[in-house]
Amino acid sequence: QVQVVESGGGLVQAGGSLRLSCAASGRTFSSYSLGWFRQAPGKEREFVAGISASGSSTNYADSVKGRFTISRDNAKNTVYLQMNSLKPEDTAVYYCAARFVLWNEVPPAPLYKYDYWGQGTQVTVSS
Repeated sequence: QVQVVESGGGLVQAGGSLRLSCAASGRTFSSYSLGWFRQAPGKEREFVAGISASGSSTNYADSVKGRFTISRDNAKNTVYLQMNSLKPEDTAVYYCAARFVLWNEVPPAPLYKYDYWGQGTQVTVSS
C-alpha cells in the first residue's frame, strides 16, 4: 500500500510556471505507475500525465503536451509535474495517483486504473 501527498500548488499568472511534487510513502515506490490528474470546478476529473514505474515511459493529455513534464525520483519516492506556459484553463485541483504494477507499462489514462489518491493541491492561473 502507498500513500501520496501533493504539494507545490499556488497562484500564478498566465505564462508562468509551477512545479508540483507528490511524495509517496512505502518501500515499493518503484512498483507503481504514477499519474497526475486535475479537476476544474464543475468538470470531471481528467488525466494530465503519467509515468511508468521505471520512469522510462510517459504519457500526456493533448492539452498539456509540450508544456508539462512529468518525472520521478525513485530514490526520493517523489514524482514531479513541471508546468510551463500555464493558461487560465489549467486552473484546477491537481491530484497525484498511484497504480501498482507487476511490470513496466505505459501509464494508463483512465482514473479507475489507479489505486491510491492524494488529497490534491490547488493551482490557479490568473489571466
